[in-house]
Amino acid sequence: MEPQERQDEAQQVQKLERARIYEEEFSVNIPSEERPLFHLPARIGWMNDPNGFSYYQGRYHLFYQYYPYEPKWGPMHWAHAVSDDLLMWEHLPCALAPDQPYDDFGCFSGSGLELADGTHMLMYTGVSNTGRKPDGTHSDRQVQCLAFGDGHNYTKYDANPVIADDLLPEGLTIEHFRDPKIWQEADGSFACVVGACSESGDGKILKYTSADGLKWEFACIYASNDDRFGTMWECPDTFELDGKQVLLVSPQDMLAQGDEFASGNGTLALIGHVDKTTGSFVEESCHAIDYGIDFYATQTTCAPDGRRIMVAWMQNWDTISMANNVSWFGQVAIPRELSVKDDRLLQQPVRELEALRSNHVHYERVRVEGERVFRGVHGRAVDLSVRVHPVEDAAEYREFAIWFAQDERFHSSIRFKPANSELKLNRKHSGLRRDVVHHRKCTVIDYENELKLRIILDRFSVEIFVGEGEQTLAMCIPTDLSADGICFFADGEALIDIDKYDLSSAHTRL
Repeated sequence: MEPQERQDEAQQVQKLERARIYEEEFSVNIPSEERPLFHLPARIGWMNDPNGFSYYQGRYHLFYQYYPYEPKWGPMHWAHAVSDDLLMWEHLPCALAPDQPYDDFGCFSGSGLELADGTHMLMYTGVSNTGRKPDGTHSDRQVQCLAFGDGHNYTKYDANPVIADDLLPEGLTIEHFRDPKIWQEADGSFACVVGACSESGDGKILKYTSADGLKWEFACIYASNDDRFGTMWECPDTFELDGKQVLLVSPQDMLAQGDEFASGNGTLALIGHVDKTTGSFVEESCHAIDYGIDFYATQTTCAPDGRRIMVAWMQNWDTISMANNVSWFGQVAIPRELSVKDDRLLQQPVRELEALRSNHVHYERVRVEGERVFRGVHGRAVDLSVRVHPVEDAAEYREFAIWFAQDERFHSSIRFKPANSELKLNRKHSGLRRDVVHHRKCTVIDYENELKLRIILDRFSVEIFVGEGEQTLAMCIPTDLSADGICFFADGEALIDIDKYDLSSAHTRL
C-alpha cells in the first residue's frame, strides 16, 4: 500500500471512530426524562430519514440519517439501533460515516437486507460535492453504494458506486438521484427502486435489477410524477400487500390540494399493480399517508410473521427551527402495521404496544356538554381510544374537541366539526417559540354519526389514528411534561366512550 493510500485509510477510520467516541461520551449526558419513552429519538445531535429498516438475525435493525455533533443537518452519517419489539430500542455504534471520495459529502438514505449467507447488506446513496454552479450553489453527485456487515460493523464495498451516472436515463440529473430501496426476488435475484428527477424538476422512480446484488442494470422508469405532486420524489418504497402493489414516496415542494395534500414536503401512498410487460407501476389510486404536521420519509420492512411495518421521520423540514437549544433533535414515528382495503392504505400502531398498557380506565356513553374532565384520564404517555356519538333526540353537536398536554398555560388540541367532517390538529398553544406550522386538517372519510379516534401520546408527540386507520395525523409538541391534563369539549351535546391506558414499560437504551 502506498503512503497516500495508508493516509487516506487512516482518515476514513478516524471519521467513523470519531463519531463513535463522540456519541458514546456525550449521549449519556441527556437525561432519560427528556426523551420519548417508546419512540426512537436521535442518540445525540441530529436525526432525519430512517434508513436500513430490516429484520436481521432475530432483531429489528433501524438506521437513520445522523449528524452527531450538533442538533442540525450536517454531513450525513448512519446511526444504528436495534429492537426486539419495535418499541424498546438499543443504540449501537454509528454504522457509516462520510469517509470515501464518492460519499464525503454524506451517506444519504438507503435500505437494508439480510443475505442468505447471514450478511447484512446496506444500500445507500453516496453524495460528493463537485464544485459550484454559476449561481454560487453547490453541485452534488449522488450515486448508489453498498456496505456489508454483521449487525455491528460495516465495510463499504470496494467497487462502489454500483449505480452511477452511466445507468441514469437521459434527461435525469445526477444531483437528485437517491434513496435506494432494495429487495430480493423469489428467484434470488435483486431489485431496487431509486428516486430521481429531471432537469426541469419532475420526479421519477427508477427500477434497477441485479443477478448478484453487485452488478446492476437499469430496468425501467417505475413511476412518474408527471408534474402532479411537487418535484423530486424521495424515499421510494414498493411492495405487494393484500393483492395490490403499493408505492410510497415523499415528494418535495408540493402545492396544497384542498385538505388532501398539504403544501411543502409530504408523503403519498399510490395503490395499483405492476405491468407484467414493462415492469412499471400502474397507478389506480393515490392519497396522503399522514395528514398531520410531522411525518416524512417513510420506510417499511416485513416482520417475521408477515406483517408489513412502516416507520417515518416524525418531523417536518419546515419546522426544524424547533431544534434550537436542544442536544438532540428528531424522532421516529411509532411503527405502524399496514394493510390495504378499498384501494386505501390502512395504518395501526404495532400490536406490540399493547404490552406496555396498564391502569385501564373505561367510560361508556357519557354525556359531554361544554368542558369536561374524567377521573383517571390524564398523562403524557397514553393510549386513548374515544368514540363520539350524537345524543339521541337532540340536535347534532356542532363541534367536539379534546385538549391534551394541558395545564393553565399550554395545550394542544384536536377538533371535529360533523357538519363538514373536518378534523383539525392544532399546537398553537403548546409552547412553541417559533413561527412554524401549527395546525393541519383533513376530511374524515365516510363519516356517519360516529367518530372513532385512537390517540397515542408519548411525552413530546401525538399520533392520531382515525376510524380503522384510514387516516392518521402525527405531530410533535414541545410542552413541558408537567402539563398532563386531558379535557373533552362539546359545543352542543355529545355521547362518548373512553378507553384509556397508561404506557410505561419501555425505555430506549442509549
